Amino acid sequence: MAFVRAMVSAYGARGMDPAQALASAQIPPEEVRKADTRITAAQMEAVSDAAMRELDDEALGCFTRPLPWGSYGMLARASLSAPTLGMALRRWCRHHGLLTDDVALSLETAGERARIVMRPHRHPGPLAEFCVVSVLRNVHGLASWYVDSRIPLQGARFPYAPPVHVDAYRVLFDGPTAFEADDAAIEFDARYLALPVRRDETAMNQMLQRALPLTVRSYRRDRLLVQRVRQALASQPLDTHNADDLAALLNVSARTLHRQLKDEGASLQALKDEVRRQRATELLLRTRRPIKQVAQASGFQNEKSFIRAFRGWTGRSPGEWRGEQVA
Repeated sequence: MAFVRAMVSAYGARGMDPAQALASAQIPPEEVRKADTRITAAQMEAVSDAAMRELDDEALGCFTRPLPWGSYGMLARASLSAPTLGMALRRWCRHHGLLTDDVALSLETAGERARIVMRPHRHPGPLAEFCVVSVLRNVHGLASWYVDSRIPLQGARFPYAPPVHVDAYRVLFDGPTAFEADDAAIEFDARYLALPVRRDETAMNQMLQRALPLTVRSYRRDRLLVQRVRQALASQPLDTHNADDLAALLNVSARTLHRQLKDEGASLQALKDEVRRQRATELLLRTRRPIKQVAQASGFQNEKSFIRAFRGWTGRSPGEWRGEQVA
């Protein structure tokens, strides 16, 4: 409800009555003042849509000057011709600065991580939290839509103290969150930047007819789940023995993990075999570690299961295979 109060304050700053917008979302005015009240995603979409139209401001009072209806659609369309997500996001951040100079947005990379950083040039006062959350959720949702893939966040940081409704941030931003930071940012796997923009003008026109769900709701489909599973299996073999542990590590349910892998033409067992076999053969060739240690380092719980799996892959025991390669 804190975000609804922010919208109501935008109405107050312009001497306007928010009653009709609240009614369209079935939010009783007396509920707005209650700090512990929650609203549904559908209510958030409804009240946001009504407020943007009535105020003619898609930023809902966050910036010094209003962003007229269609501003964010124009930004999205201007980046549609970019060949990759990385270029699309750089364009979006640059063009956002043409709409308002109250904040500066940038796409930055460091190693395997990419981050969208939001730095204020002017403090938005009581709307600070609403402004940060709205803009970061907007660009995150649009990025996911461009490549038709959920982009899991590896972290988020915010330049203010944890609010009383801090538990809601687990829904708004997956991954660890930090407060009282120097700036606002969301972080994700930099490999998503290389994905091609998959949308066209027809898809853009359809999306803009109902764009708010991209900001309010989390995108579900993930086109890089296979790569994320491979990376987790390779980097954390001791923490990924079963689907439940792996799913928890990737911030999805075990059911979702299996379903999305199937959609991408893969299976968890096949990926396990692929990663474990590669790791095991490298260790057998390049080190003199005992078979028991190779089994553990490859993600097996015991030597017996490793030998059985290795025979299935090669027709040889690990010791026999190593001896043949050395010879």
